[in-house]
Amino acid sequence: MTLDLPAPVREYVAAKDTNDPATIAACFHEEAWVHDEAEDIIGRANIQKWASATIQKYKFTMTPTAWKQEDADTGVLTATLVGNFPGSPVDLDYRMMLKDGKIYRLEIE
Repeated sequence: MTLDLPAPVREYVAAKDTNDPATIAACFHEEAWVHDEAEDIIGRANIQKWASATIQKYKFTMTPTAWKQEDADTGVLTATLVGNFPGSPVDLDYRMMLKDGKIYRLEIE
């Protein structure tokens, strides 16, 4: 199934496939904010560190299954994650706010 994703979301999915933290972090606005596992990560440099730690810890793949546009700059990507964590596989929602062609906010639920 091919999803019609906004460019920044499509770039994030492709970057995740590389498992390269710098490539993943480049998808985010310089002042971006990520909320994951009850933690807030602020700024592109910290997002790169978070991406690196998450990749190493969980060794997961992400397969997008749905995109729901909420408004002009906000939507939810649903994806199936398979990896080294309890409950794998799991479906998670990635609530994203876009700004200036980058991901500005990401909440993983």
